[in-house]
Amino acid sequence: MNLIFDIGNTSTKMALFEGRKKVTSLRTKQFNCEKLQKIFESYLKKIDKAIISSVRDTPDFIIDLATMGIPYVHILTYQSKLPFKIEYETPETLGPDRIAAVAGAFSLFPGKKVLIIDTGSAVTYEYLSGKTYKGGNISPGLSMRFRALHKFTRKLPLASTTEKYSPIGRNTHEAITAGVINGMIYEINEYIRTFKNKHTGIKVILTGGDAGYLKDRINHKVTYMPDIVIDGLNYILEYNAK
Repeated sequence: MNLIFDIGNTSTKMALFEGRKKVTSLRTKQFNCEKLQKIFESYLKKIDKAIISSVRDTPDFIIDLATMGIPYVHILTYQSKLPFKIEYETPETLGPDRIAAVAGAFSLFPGKKVLIIDTGSAVTYEYLSGKTYKGGNISPGLSMRFRALHKFTRKLPLASTTEKYSPIGRNTHEAITAGVINGMIYEINEYIRTFKNKHTGIKVILTGGDAGYLKDRINHKVTYMPDIVIDGLNYILEYNAK
């Protein structure tokens, strides 16, 4: 059984796989060693492999727990063995979550052209062409855009996606909400349109914490895959453990 840790900027996602089949998963913003052990205590003796992907400092208790009782533990970096070529000019700066998303697309759609849009704290656009990762782009995510408007101005309030709004704001809260959300939607729509015009037959995957909110607001056909990153991590774990 495989244990997956996907440690993001705002939350951590954990999952258990039996081969390529996901057994269970959960997302949490706060946890400690005791809580982690309680969550997986019924599975611990069955886990023989684990992978840790982190975009920030990995809590010591996660590494301690994994290395104390699990025979094989892989910490994902740009130096991990991968089945596809990376053409990114600075691979050492490439986030492991981005690598994992590409690996997930590679494993599920072998030989295809794929655009992976991950809408989390930041929005990333990753382009996979066959067996080559060509690179990608990064822009601020929804919550980051809301917080930036509030933090870097004197009087603008903090808005969010939970607030109702009209296409043209009738007050400042609506103006911020509509501006941020519509701006994100326009951005994603234009990325998809541009890639589809340049790359015939490309598949578009939408994932990340805000993907559920955005998926029905996008004008193009996308495949909603909330688990593409943990699927990719499980694939990388199996590939490196051979």
